Amino acid sequence: MKKLRIDLHNHTTLCNHATGTMEGYVLEAISKGIDIFGFSCHAPMNFDIKYRMSLEDMSTYEEEIFRLQDKYKNQIQILFAYEVDYLPPYIEPKVLSKPVDYFIGSVHFINSWGFDNPEFIGGYEGKDIDVIWGEYFDAISDMAKTRLFDVVGHLDLIKVFKYLPKKAVGIIAYDALKEIQKANMTIEINPAGLRKPIEELYPSKELLKIAYDLNIPITCGSDAHKIEQIGYGYEHAVALAKEVGYKNVQYFIKRVPQVVIF
Repeated sequence: MKKLRIDLHNHTTLCNHATGTMEGYVLEAISKGIDIFGFSCHAPMNFDIKYRMSLEDMSTYEEEIFRLQDKYKNQIQILFAYEVDYLPPYIEPKVLSKPVDYFIGSVHFINSWGFDNPEFIGGYEGKDIDVIWGEYFDAISDMAKTRLFDVVGHLDLIKVFKYLPKKAVGIIAYDALKEIQKANMTIEINPAGLRKPIEELYPSKELLKIAYDLNIPITCGSDAHKIEQIGYGYEHAVALAKEVGYKNVQYFIKRVPQVVIF
């Protein structure tokens, strides 16, 4: 089994909160020895449009990915994907019909509250944090049940601002992890949390251990929104995965999992 360096979670300026050209991202990935690089920018939906591409942007995004795939085919494998917010009824059918390599399914909203956006951090005040965590993982569970997505983005994103529950995290998240297992989904180890107030990888070691025990596969994604964030925290991600017991990592071609070693 071949050893490859993988980074499947990367954004573009089309989401309106990232910087740098797509070609610049690819060149940075090549310079850092990344073998499999995925663009998975925030997919369109008719909600929170300030922080995602429009339907009209999709052709620009896809054409540039295909151009870069061809231009750099002898240096790096570039994959085509979208990060889709699980927020019924706003999921866009035109996105889900695309012939992607994979879909990342993410929860950034509890009902209509963007809990990970600093603009709306006041939403935590006066709420029972255990209830919030329960609602978040209920949404993760519901997302897995749809069977629409391949990868779970930043599994425990709800910890981003360090509002932590009193109840054991493993108990709160267990049912969601079981649904992820049933759906044959992959979870990403995402180092973006190291740049946030929580200063921790997504997911936590506790949740990754449960995922390992449930034989849930993993992938890696830096969640880059800037060129310099490409490959960020990769060594931390690999070290945590190996500590838990993982030896293999996945990527996808036309939604078919490909398994490689770290």
